[in-house]
Amino acid sequence: MNLSSEYSVSATTSERPTSYIPFARPVIGKEEEASVLEVLRSGWLTTGKYAAELETAFASYFKVPYAMAVNSATSGLHLALEALGIGAGDYVISSPYTFTATVEVARYLGAHPLFVDIEDTSFNIDPVLLEKTLRSQGDKVKCVVPVHLGGQPCDMTAISELANRYHIPIVEDAAHALPCVTNSGDAGTVGDAGIFSLYATKNITSGEGGILITQSQDIAARVGTMRLHGIDRDVWNRYQAESPVTWEYDVVAPGFKYNMPDLAAAVGLAQLRKVDDFHRRRVQVASEYLKAFKEYDFLIPPPEVPGHSWHLFILGLRADKCALDRDGFMIELMRHGIGVSMHYRPLHLMSYYKKTYGFTDTQFQRSVSRYRQSFSLPLYPSLSDEEVARIIDAVISTGKKFYQAHGS
Repeated sequence: MNLSSEYSVSATTSERPTSYIPFARPVIGKEEEASVLEVLRSGWLTTGKYAAELETAFASYFKVPYAMAVNSATSGLHLALEALGIGAGDYVISSPYTFTATVEVARYLGAHPLFVDIEDTSFNIDPVLLEKTLRSQGDKVKCVVPVHLGGQPCDMTAISELANRYHIPIVEDAAHALPCVTNSGDAGTVGDAGIFSLYATKNITSGEGGILITQSQDIAARVGTMRLHGIDRDVWNRYQAESPVTWEYDVVAPGFKYNMPDLAAAVGLAQLRKVDDFHRRRVQVASEYLKAFKEYDFLIPPPEVPGHSWHLFILGLRADKCALDRDGFMIELMRHGIGVSMHYRPLHLMSYYKKTYGFTDTQFQRSVSRYRQSFSLPLYPSLSDEEVARIIDAVISTGKKFYQAHGS
């Protein structure tokens, strides 16, 4: 399936070669098909045995006591903040260089985002700037949400030290970070909670879905209740109970409809068994890109750091070395049959956040600079060696063509 159209700069169909390489392509095999058929034939389609098995498998993979399946990573982030007691008037720190889900969940609860710019050398929140913000705004801040953007690990040692010093919890946005290893352990396991995305374009998928992991019994209990209407017993438990009265339940809080159905969980379970193989191929492709692009001064390769999940390969373009701007370069690649995307337009440039908080284009200049120069290349396990070579050749030939034009 070609998923690139949802994310990518447009090029008309007539301009695309027949051998078009999509930006994203889920890797679905016979195991996923068999799992879905089992669910369809079982007579039980909603949250049940497969969702429970997926939770057990995730908890085992990360060696944590609790893993909670939900219908999206956005839901997981919302539930985590709610379980931590984030409410009206509170402030939640994150980077503006992220997808809107990271901070929109704070708005669900009446809380406010407090942006901290990224590091000079990465796409992730800068601990030095984080400390300055906490020093000046510490009393208002109730949580910090670091984003392992593109799968590059944040400096969780520094972030954890600051969180401990200022007595605030950490919710890791690990949507891109499966698997990713930080300097304090596996991404998602360092904070009070970590949330992974199983969306269609992620390193493994359930179509739609997310997983929240935590060491906290209190967080797990609250999430378990709030993800299904605030009911004290899930429907699978009610129908499987040995008690003759299985239909009784209590509503203990005004919860949400955030549960993951077994149809999705069955796909996710089959995918989780392949996660390490998928990751090895992602590392191979990223390594080929890095080796090829480091020789060209019109390109800015992403940082090559240990523990990277390589969910995204975000390549920068030197504006002073190329006659094309970022968007023009992306369109040229599309004409070469290469699906590309952009991650991300900083949130403080979005109209809602501008209108609500009065942000200006001159703020968070590191994020703005990254955004204006960067685009993402295809990176997934089913890319063939021939496709990788085509992508590399298209990037280099386009850069050389317009580098020469600029210099003439």
